[in-house]
Amino acid sequence: MKTSMDGWGSGLLGVLIFSGSLPATRVAVGGFSPLFLTSARAVIAALLAAVLLVIWRQARPVRRDMVSLAIVALGVVVGFPLLTALALQTITAAHSVVFVGLLPLMTAVFAVLRGGERPKPLFWLFSCLGSAIVAGFALVTGDATSSLGDLLMIAAIVLCGLGYAEGARLSRRLGGWQVISWALLLSLPVMVALALLTMPVSWQAVTMPAWLGLAYVSVFSMLVGFVFWYRGLALGGIAAVGQLQLLQPFFGLALAATLLHEQVSLGMLASTVAVVLCVAGAKRFAR
Repeated sequence: MKTSMDGWGSGLLGVLIFSGSLPATRVAVGGFSPLFLTSARAVIAALLAAVLLVIWRQARPVRRDMVSLAIVALGVVVGFPLLTALALQTITAAHSVVFVGLLPLMTAVFAVLRGGERPKPLFWLFSCLGSAIVAGFALVTGDATSSLGDLLMIAAIVLCGLGYAEGARLSRRLGGWQVISWALLLSLPVMVALALLTMPVSWQAVTMPAWLGLAYVSVFSMLVGFVFWYRGLALGGIAAVGQLQLLQPFFGLALAATLLHEQVSLGMLASTVAVVLCVAGAKRFAR
């Protein structure tokens, strides 16, 4: 029981950190191209991860871990950051964060396919209901947005769910922060080359908010958040703790309202309460 509660607490902290990712990305793409932003955040996080691995003298992963680490890198180091950065050129931060509500269901699907988990039938009911609430909220409150941006967000969610489930499965053996650290280092050569090819022509044109957005997604979204998130998934169960992501759109909307001055409606608050109930129900029937 204590292990499960530790997992849920760690997972919630990870969700809170990730909630700032899309608003920060929205700000950062105002000064950087999506390709540079994706590669730069990975390079910065990889350098920090390398320092941590050296200080704590972590053993290198074995050959059989390379495929899993590559999947993690594809999903959360490259896929999700790049696709969301591209999407946020055409849709608002408030609209984009609502798509994250579909992430728990996708994570649960990959937890079954890759992690061998078998949640109870009622778990799927609460999970689908929570996702439907979030999707309905997006339809009701969404403005005129680019269909391309929506498709990019859906693709990002699929890859992110895969990366979450695969990373959580591997973290049971390697440890949570070690998984994201090795995945970052695995992708480092490609990300360095991409960053050099896509760096801004003039650094003077980059505003301070864009720099702050880059700093947040590099340190917190790309590294620190995963330390807590993968630990939570490994301890509490991928499918179960993954339901906490249903809360992320509403945390993200609150941040978007505060930082980007977007309006928070009563519908958001009502949907938040309903989603909290779905998270509680999914937690109860996860195993």
